[in-house]
Amino acid sequence: MKSLPNILTSMRLVLALFMFVALAAAAGAVPGLSDHLEPQTQFALQRWAIYAFVVAAVTDFFDGWLARKLDAVSVWGAILDPIGDKVLVCGAILGLMALGGAQPMVLLPGGLILFREFTVSALREVGAGRGIKLPVTLLAKWKTTLQLVALAMELVVGAWGAFPLLPQDPAVQGPAAIAAHTMFWLATLVTLITGAQYWEQTRKALQP
Repeated sequence: MKSLPNILTSMRLVLALFMFVALAAAAGAVPGLSDHLEPQTQFALQRWAIYAFVVAAVTDFFDGWLARKLDAVSVWGAILDPIGDKVLVCGAILGLMALGGAQPMVLLPGGLILFREFTVSALREVGAGRGIKLPVTLLAKWKTTLQLVALAMELVVGAWGAFPLLPQDPAVQGPAAIAAHTMFWLATLVTLITGAQYWEQTRKALQP
Protein backbone atom coordinates (compact mmCIF):
# COMPACT_ATOMS: atom_id res chain seq x y z
CA MET A 1 0.00 0.00 0.00
CA LYS A 2 2.85 2.38 0.72
CA SER A 3 3.86 2.29 -2.94
CA LEU A 4 0.41 3.54 -4.03
CA PRO A 5 1.29 7.29 -3.90
CA ASN A 6 4.29 6.74 -6.20
CA ILE A 7 2.15 4.60 -8.51
CA LEU A 8 -0.37 7.45 -8.79
CA THR A 9 2.41 9.96 -9.48
CA SER A 10 3.89 7.72 -12.17
CA MET A 11 0.42 7.28 -13.65
CA ARG A 12 0.13 11.07 -13.84
CA LEU A 13 3.25 11.19 -16.00
CA VAL A 14 1.88 8.49 -18.33
CA LEU A 15 -1.51 10.22 -18.60
CA ALA A 16 0.17 13.57 -19.30
CA LEU A 17 2.14 12.02 -22.16
CA PHE A 18 -0.98 10.36 -23.57
CA MET A 19 -2.92 13.62 -23.32
CA PHE A 20 -0.29 15.60 -25.20
CA VAL A 21 0.13 13.02 -27.97
CA ALA A 22 -3.66 12.68 -28.37
CA LEU A 23 -4.15 16.45 -28.66
CA ALA A 24 -1.22 16.80 -31.04
CA ALA A 25 -2.53 13.93 -33.18
CA ALA A 26 -6.03 15.47 -33.26
CA ALA A 27 -4.47 18.75 -34.40
CA GLY A 28 -2.60 16.99 -37.21
CA ALA A 29 0.84 17.45 -35.69
CA VAL A 30 1.91 13.79 -35.37
CA PRO A 31 3.19 12.31 -38.65
CA GLY A 32 1.84 8.84 -39.21
CA LEU A 33 -0.84 9.16 -36.52
CA SER A 34 -2.58 12.25 -37.86
CA ASP A 35 -2.73 11.29 -41.54
CA HIS A 36 -6.27 11.02 -42.91
CA LEU A 37 -8.00 11.15 -39.54
CA GLU A 38 -11.77 11.28 -39.74
CA PRO A 39 -13.45 14.14 -37.83
CA GLN A 40 -15.05 11.67 -35.43
CA THR A 41 -11.64 10.19 -34.66
CA GLN A 42 -10.23 13.66 -34.03
CA PHE A 43 -13.10 14.42 -31.67
CA ALA A 44 -12.56 11.11 -29.87
CA LEU A 45 -8.87 11.88 -29.41
CA GLN A 46 -9.74 15.28 -27.98
CA ARG A 47 -12.28 13.79 -25.56
CA TRP A 48 -9.92 11.08 -24.31
CA ALA A 49 -7.11 13.61 -23.94
CA ILE A 50 -9.31 15.76 -21.70
CA TYR A 51 -10.47 12.73 -19.71
CA ALA A 52 -6.81 11.80 -19.19
CA PHE A 53 -6.01 15.34 -18.04
CA VAL A 54 -8.84 15.37 -15.50
CA VAL A 55 -7.85 11.98 -14.06
CA ALA A 56 -4.19 13.07 -13.90
CA ALA A 57 -5.17 16.32 -12.17
CA VAL A 58 -7.15 14.38 -9.54
CA THR A 59 -4.15 12.17 -8.82
CA ASP A 60 -2.19 15.34 -8.02
CA PHE A 61 -4.30 15.68 -4.88
CA PHE A 62 -4.57 12.04 -3.91
CA ASP A 63 -0.90 11.03 -4.20
CA GLY A 64 0.22 13.63 -1.65
CA TRP A 65 -2.76 12.96 0.62
CA LEU A 66 -2.17 9.20 0.53
CA ALA A 67 1.55 9.62 1.15
CA ARG A 68 0.80 11.50 4.36
CA LYS A 69 -2.09 9.22 5.34
CA LEU A 70 -0.07 6.03 4.84
CA ASP A 71 3.13 7.56 6.23
CA ALA A 72 4.69 6.77 2.85
CA VAL A 73 6.49 10.05 2.12
CA SER A 74 9.64 9.14 0.19
CA VAL A 75 12.53 10.85 -1.55
CA TRP A 76 11.48 9.27 -4.85
CA GLY A 77 7.95 10.63 -4.42
CA ALA A 78 9.27 14.08 -3.52
CA ILE A 79 11.25 14.06 -6.78
CA LEU A 80 8.49 12.65 -8.99
CA ASP A 81 5.61 14.79 -7.70
CA PRO A 82 6.80 18.24 -8.88
CA ILE A 83 8.04 16.68 -12.13
CA GLY A 84 4.59 15.18 -12.69
CA ASP A 85 2.94 18.55 -12.00
CA LYS A 86 5.15 20.41 -14.45
CA VAL A 87 4.89 17.77 -17.18
CA LEU A 88 1.10 17.77 -16.85
CA VAL A 89 0.77 21.56 -16.91
CA CYS A 90 3.32 22.14 -19.67
CA GLY A 91 1.93 19.27 -21.75
CA ALA A 92 -1.60 20.65 -21.40
CA ILE A 93 -0.48 24.14 -22.44
CA LEU A 94 1.36 22.84 -25.50
CA GLY A 95 -1.58 20.58 -26.38
CA LEU A 96 -3.96 23.50 -25.94
CA MET A 97 -1.85 25.60 -28.29
CA ALA A 98 -1.95 22.80 -30.85
CA LEU A 99 -5.69 22.46 -30.35
CA GLY A 100 -6.65 26.13 -30.51
CA GLY A 101 -3.87 27.64 -32.58
CA ALA A 102 -2.21 30.96 -31.75
CA GLN A 103 -5.16 32.65 -30.03
CA PRO A 104 -3.82 35.57 -27.94
CA MET A 105 -6.09 34.66 -24.99
CA VAL A 106 -4.37 31.27 -24.83
CA LEU A 107 -0.95 31.88 -26.33
CA LEU A 108 0.19 34.74 -24.08
CA PRO A 109 -0.81 33.37 -20.66
CA GLY A 110 0.34 29.90 -21.69
CA GLY A 111 3.74 31.28 -22.70
CA LEU A 112 4.05 33.22 -19.44
CA ILE A 113 3.28 30.10 -17.39
CA LEU A 114 5.85 28.07 -19.34
CA PHE A 115 8.44 30.84 -18.83
CA ARG A 116 7.79 30.88 -15.09
CA GLU A 117 7.93 27.10 -14.70
CA PHE A 118 11.27 26.78 -16.49
CA THR A 119 12.70 29.80 -14.67
CA VAL A 120 11.78 28.46 -11.22
CA SER A 121 13.19 25.04 -12.15
CA ALA A 122 16.46 26.75 -13.07
CA LEU A 123 16.44 28.70 -9.80
CA ARG A 124 15.92 25.49 -7.83
CA GLU A 125 18.79 23.82 -9.67
CA VAL A 126 21.16 26.73 -9.04
CA GLY A 127 20.05 27.00 -5.43
CA ALA A 128 20.45 23.27 -4.80
CA GLY A 129 24.07 23.47 -5.97
CA ARG A 130 24.71 26.05 -3.26
CA GLY A 131 22.67 24.44 -0.51
CA ILE A 132 19.69 26.79 -0.93
CA LYS A 133 16.23 25.30 -0.57
CA LEU A 134 13.08 26.89 -1.99
CA PRO A 135 10.20 25.35 -0.05
CA VAL A 136 6.81 25.21 -1.74
CA THR A 137 4.62 28.02 -0.41
CA LEU A 138 0.88 27.85 0.24
CA LEU A 139 0.29 30.27 -2.63
CA ALA A 140 2.32 28.00 -4.93
CA LYS A 141 0.06 25.08 -4.00
CA TRP A 142 -2.98 27.18 -4.86
CA LYS A 143 -1.20 28.15 -8.07
CA THR A 144 -1.08 24.53 -9.18
CA THR A 145 -4.77 24.05 -8.39
CA LEU A 146 -5.72 27.19 -10.34
CA GLN A 147 -3.59 26.09 -13.28
CA LEU A 148 -5.22 22.66 -13.44
CA VAL A 149 -8.77 24.04 -13.15
CA ALA A 150 -8.10 26.76 -15.73
CA LEU A 151 -6.49 24.34 -18.17
CA ALA A 152 -9.38 21.88 -17.83
CA MET A 153 -11.79 24.71 -18.67
CA GLU A 154 -9.69 25.87 -21.61
CA LEU A 155 -9.39 22.33 -22.98
CA VAL A 156 -13.14 21.82 -22.84
CA VAL A 157 -13.73 25.16 -24.58
CA GLY A 158 -11.09 24.38 -27.19
CA ALA A 159 -12.62 20.96 -27.90
CA TRP A 160 -16.25 22.05 -27.46
CA GLY A 161 -17.41 20.36 -30.64
CA ALA A 162 -16.04 17.02 -29.45
CA PHE A 163 -18.70 16.83 -26.72
CA PRO A 164 -22.14 16.15 -28.24
CA LEU A 165 -23.91 16.72 -24.91
CA LEU A 166 -22.69 20.34 -24.74
CA PRO A 167 -25.05 22.84 -26.38
CA GLN A 168 -23.55 23.85 -29.72
CA ASP A 169 -24.82 27.38 -29.28
CA PRO A 170 -22.60 30.51 -29.44
CA ALA A 171 -24.76 32.06 -26.71
CA VAL A 172 -23.50 29.32 -24.36
CA GLN A 173 -20.04 28.76 -25.77
CA GLY A 174 -19.15 32.47 -25.68
CA PRO A 175 -19.64 32.96 -21.92
CA ALA A 176 -17.94 29.60 -21.28
CA ALA A 177 -14.90 30.80 -23.23
CA ILE A 178 -14.84 34.09 -21.31
CA ALA A 179 -14.99 32.20 -17.99
CA ALA A 180 -12.16 29.88 -19.10
CA HIS A 181 -9.97 32.76 -20.30
CA THR A 182 -10.59 34.70 -17.07
CA MET A 183 -9.61 31.70 -14.95
CA PHE A 184 -6.53 31.12 -17.13
CA TRP A 185 -5.37 34.72 -16.70
CA LEU A 186 -6.01 34.51 -12.94
CA ALA A 187 -3.88 31.35 -12.79
CA THR A 188 -1.20 33.12 -14.82
CA LEU A 189 -1.17 36.11 -12.46
CA VAL A 190 -0.77 33.88 -9.38
CA THR A 191 1.88 31.87 -11.25
CA LEU A 192 3.91 35.03 -11.96
CA ILE A 193 3.55 36.24 -8.36
CA THR A 194 4.91 32.96 -6.99
CA GLY A 195 7.71 33.07 -9.56
CA ALA A 196 8.68 36.56 -8.37
CA GLN A 197 8.63 35.33 -4.76
CA TYR A 198 10.99 32.45 -5.57
CA TRP A 199 13.24 34.82 -7.51
CA GLU A 200 13.45 37.19 -4.54
CA GLN A 201 14.14 34.32 -2.12
CA THR A 202 16.98 33.08 -4.33
CA ARG A 203 18.40 36.58 -4.81
CA LYS A 204 18.53 37.20 -1.07
CA ALA A 205 20.03 33.78 -0.37
CA LEU A 206 22.77 34.31 -2.96
CA GLN A 207 23.80 37.70 -1.63
CA PRO A 208 27.29 37.64 -0.06
